[in-house]
Amino acid sequence: MATPPSRPSSRVEARRVAMRAEALDHALAVMTEEGAGALSLSEVARRLGIRGPSLYKYFPSRNALYDALFARGLAEEQAAVQAALAGVPRGTPRIRAGAEAVVRWAVENPALAQLLHWRPVPGFQPSPRTFEPSQEDMAGVQEEFAEAVRLGQLSAAAEGEDAVRLYTVVLSGLISQQLANQPGVAYGDGAFSRLTGTAIDLFLSAYHPSGTTM
Repeated sequence: MATPPSRPSSRVEARRVAMRAEALDHALAVMTEEGAGALSLSEVARRLGIRGPSLYKYFPSRNALYDALFARGLAEEQAAVQAALAGVPRGTPRIRAGAEAVVRWAVENPALAQLLHWRPVPGFQPSPRTFEPSQEDMAGVQEEFAEAVRLGQLSAAAEGEDAVRLYTVVLSGLISQQLANQPGVAYGDGAFSRLTGTAIDLFLSAYHPSGTTM
C-alpha cells in the first residue's frame, strides 16, 4: 500500500521545528563567540539568511530565544546526567555520579551552562514552564539524599533541604571557577573541574554517619 502524502500542516510544522533548531544553533554560536549577553535576534536572522522581522515568527522576543536556549541546555544536561546514572547503585554513588556529570557537561557546554547556572543576561529568567524540569531535578536529588540516609550512607541531617542547597553550591562553585579561570580546558585537565570527585567526597563527609564507610 502506498504511503499517503504528508499533509501540508505537518510539512509546515516540520519546517517550523527545523527553522527553530537552526536558529538556536546560530544563537548558541553567537553566545560561544561573543558571550551570552551579546545575543541578538538581528544577528541570528543574518546568520540564517533571513530578514530580522521574519525571525519573530519563531521567537517573538530576545527573551523567548534565551528561554528556548535554556530549555535546550537543561534537556542536554538532564540527558548527560541520566546517562551517567545508568547502572549506578542508589545513594551516594548516584550523588557522586550526578555531580560529576553536571560539572563535566557544563565544562563541555560553557555557553549553555552560563544560562543554567549563572544569570548572565539582565532581565532574563526562564519561564515557569521551562524552569519546571529543573525543579523536578532538584526534587529527584533530594530523594537520592533521602535514599542515602535510608541506606545508612549519610546521617539524618542530609535529608533536609539545606544539604541539597549546599550540594548545588559546591557544583556551582566548581563550574564557575573552571569556566572563569580556564575556559576551554577539558574537564579532566581543569584545575578545578578535575577536583569534582574530591569536592563531593569532602561535602558528603560532613554528613557521614559515625562508624560507617561511604
